[in-house]
Amino acid sequence: MPLLDETLGIGDLARLTGVSVRTIRFYCDEGILDSVRSTGGHRRFDQAAVERLGLVRRMRGLGLGLPSIRQVLAGERSVAEVVAAERAALDVQLADLAWRRASLRAVEEAGPADRAARLELLAAVESGGAARDALIDFWRRTMVAPVSEAMLTAFVTMAVPEPPTDPTPPQVVAFAELFVLAGDRALTRVLLAMARANAELIADEAELMNGISEACALARPMVQAGEPPRVGPELDRFVGAHASVRGGSDTPQFRGRLLAHVAADRDPRMRRYWRLVAEAGGDPVTLGASHLWLTDSLERSVIPDGCY
Repeated sequence: MPLLDETLGIGDLARLTGVSVRTIRFYCDEGILDSVRSTGGHRRFDQAAVERLGLVRRMRGLGLGLPSIRQVLAGERSVAEVVAAERAALDVQLADLAWRRASLRAVEEAGPADRAARLELLAAVESGGAARDALIDFWRRTMVAPVSEAMLTAFVTMAVPEPPTDPTPPQVVAFAELFVLAGDRALTRVLLAMARANAELIADEAELMNGISEACALARPMVQAGEPPRVGPELDRFVGAHASVRGGSDTPQFRGRLLAHVAADRDPRMRRYWRLVAEAGGDPVTLGASHLWLTDSLERSVIPDGCY
């Protein structure tokens, strides 16, 4: 430390920095600012305290907490790092507030007869992130055949919408209804039964998922245009993908068996799931919608008149 006659008193430091004496004492007590004592017991500060206190003041002005400030002053983290972390935390808070606002509006806009049910529905979901986590867990539980993490990530990207940063009331309602579906144990059992049955017949799950994705991409324009399910190259690619991993070939008999194997995908609850995904994510033509179009086309090819 410099000689005492080269130091600043607490009043001088306050005038030079615009920080109150009371706040300077607090920073000293918290270990943010170093000082020495004069023979009379008064706090004295070196010239570096001016710059140090100025930096503390600027960081506090941005809302940074004392733990982050200590890390910067100790050289453990840079200003850029703590600012980025604070901004990320603020983004989460703002997203939560936007979700709450949209939820409140959704309850407010519901009719008197529906308001109690709407309140109960939305109260079960804390945030869009919580709803998304529940949906990801739902799909993880229904997967039996081993797939790579990359393949799982690709599927989740398709099957689980990202919560909007500023959702509308209909979007938070859709997410809440998806959350309820993800907790439907009966639906989970149906999907698990289908997955287990298919796992015994499918040689390569990744190959199948790639083939289905290609078929869905071919079907997307038809879905977007509102075309009814029909026989065509899109369905041929879908059936071919299944045939190649099941050791079969595309015959009327194979299509009949395949229709039974994908019955769970055509469950009314899954139709509702994909409709809600479109509402929640704002994309009317999801991969799930294309997949349903293909399975409905499969039924059309097996049962042309649409009845058993």
